[in-house]
Amino acid sequence: MFTGIVEKTGKVVKVERDRGNINFTIEVPFGDELKVDQSMAHDGVCLTITDVYPEKKQYVVTAIQETLDKTNLSEWKEGYEVNLERSMPMGARFDGHIVQGHIDQTATCTSVEETDGSWLFWFEYDPKENNITVEKGSISVNGVSLTVVDSKPNMFSVAIIPFTYDVTNFHNFKKGSVVNIEFDIFGKYVAKLLKQYMEDMK
Repeated sequence: MFTGIVEKTGKVVKVERDRGNINFTIEVPFGDELKVDQSMAHDGVCLTITDVYPEKKQYVVTAIQETLDKTNLSEWKEGYEVNLERSMPMGARFDGHIVQGHIDQTATCTSVEETDGSWLFWFEYDPKENNITVEKGSISVNGVSLTVVDSKPNMFSVAIIPFTYDVTNFHNFKKGSVVNIEFDIFGKYVAKLLKQYMEDMK
């Protein structure tokens, strides 16, 4: 489990195809602290570390086809800046919201507006998945725990403070950027229960 509080950004230094999978080698300042089998969120995607190179502060993760189909990982190239968060330790302060590292779908950035010291980002997603947002609700964008500002049937906006803009890959976003979205787990349970209730009432 994660909280959506990005620790650092890493850099993709190698991309290797292995049949239907892709192996990514990533460099990060705390790379010498990692170990094989450790889970870490990459732009919100929970991946297992399969190899480590402590002397280079690098490690390797593998994305299978299902992950590539549901996320933006198939677009990663060498040099890509990725948001990273290690799993939450027991007893730690919970600063964000519950993030599982299981991406629901991708969304596309439709606009970026600078608003006197902060930024307003709008994202659009495919409504066929029946995912929803609510104003002031929680959402994870590329693994970053955020509060929804405006909510529409297949669009939402988030406001980004300078700290988040600087320490995550939000500063790379522009119109057309594809991002990973994980909707609030509590909202998903409520929506499913209500749907089941309405079906039972028929």
